[in-house]
Parts: sequence; structure tokens; C-alpha cells
Amino acid sequence: MKSFITLLKNELKLNIRNMNMVIFAIIIPLVVLIILGFIYGTKPAAEEVAYTFMEQSLGALCCISICAGGLMGLPLVVSEYRERKILKRFQVTPVSPAKLLVVEFTIYVIYCVISMLTLFPVAMLFWKIKIHGSILLFLGSWLLTMVSTLSIGLLVGGIAKNMKSASVIACILYFPMLIFSGATLPFEVMPVVMQKIISIFPLTQGIQLMKATFLGLPVDNALIPIIVMGAVTLICFSISVKCFKWE
Repeated sequence: MKSFITLLKNELKLNIRNMNMVIFAIIIPLVVLIILGFIYGTKPAAEEVAYTFMEQSLGALCCISICAGGLMGLPLVVSEYRERKILKRFQVTPVSPAKLLVVEFTIYVIYCVISMLTLFPVAMLFWKIKIHGSILLFLGSWLLTMVSTLSIGLLVGGIAKNMKSASVIACILYFPMLIFSGATLPFEVMPVVMQKIISIFPLTQGIQLMKATFLGLPVDNALIPIIVMGAVTLICFSISVKCFKWE
């Protein structure tokens, strides 16, 4: 446990110095929230509903940091360490692949938590956002969404040969999920055909579940997104550890 904490502290310091995730996982979601707040304010999302556009969007904004950390930050860091032979040095230490991956995973969990703890107070203070549903169900859906998305990043970082290949895979995953999962462009405005296609994304499943639990809406077939995200998590974690390459 002591070695895990020491490694976590060192890796977190290095990550913060880089500033990429501080900007993309914490600052950018907050900037997007502020922009949307000035545009929409406390306007209702629709005439027939009691919640505002900002309340409808808050769960998706939390997923911007999840997407940035899980699909860009995490795989690129692990693959960079492999390319620069840093992982090869870890290989001759007691650090196991599982421990190293869990440390990197924990770092991006911290970013996601900080992002959410930043977004909620600002939204509640300036735009009077309130939770219409269950806070526990929302946190559960947020946690499952985060873990499943970060596990995809672990998989990419665990098997990518170098930073270049990891960057290509990360971009292929990151931009479609960021744009079409509902994290930026609202899922409801997309054509029905596109909605069916992008529903295969675990992030899409997570955002829809988060939105429903936050707004107190009925959740149809809630078991499906839970099974999808749970399966993605288990599969990606297992493959990333089993197929992990030090160099």
C-alpha cells in the first residue's frame, strides 16, 4: 500500500506539471458550463418540463472530463512511458502491471472527481440548478460511466506499441464519443437513425442514464446500459492487464 501511495503521488505531480489534463479535464468543462449558462441561463429545456436546459446538460458536462481523461490522457501517458523506456525501468522493480495501471487509472479518477466538484457548486450558485432525481442513483451512474470509459483508455494504453499508434486510436475513439455521445451535441437533436447508431457507445449509455437519474425521469431498460458499461469495464481491464507490454 505504501509503494502504491508513493507511486501515485509521484505520477500525480508529473501529470499536473504537464497541465494538459488540468486544462482539458477541469478548466474546459467549467468554461463550457459558463458559456452555456450565459446563453441559456435558467430557461426551461422545453415548455412542458419543469427542469432547465442547464440542468439537462450538467450530467453531460461531467462527461467531458471523463472523455478527456479516459480516451486521451490515460492511453497517451501509458504509451509515452512505454516509448521512452520508462516502463522498462519499472519492470525491474516490484511494481506490477496491475499496480501501475491502477495508479494511472486513479489519477484520472481524481481529475473527474475534481471536475464534478467544480461544476456542481458553480451551477448551483449562479444558475440555481437542483437535482430533481436521486443523488445516489446519479452518482452511481456517473461512477459506472467514468470507470467504463477509463477502462477503454487503459486498454488502448496497455496494448499500443508506441505513442503514435496510441494517438491514432485515441483520436478515433475520442472525437466521435465527445461529439456524438451527447457530451457536447445534445442527443435529442440528432436524427433517429444516428441516435440508434451512437447508442452502442458506452459513454452514450452512461450520459442517458445520468440525465435520467439527475432529472428524476423514468429509466426504460436501465439494465441494458448497466450491463453494457459493466461488460466494457471487465473486458477492457482484463485485456489491458493480460496483454500489457513493458516495451
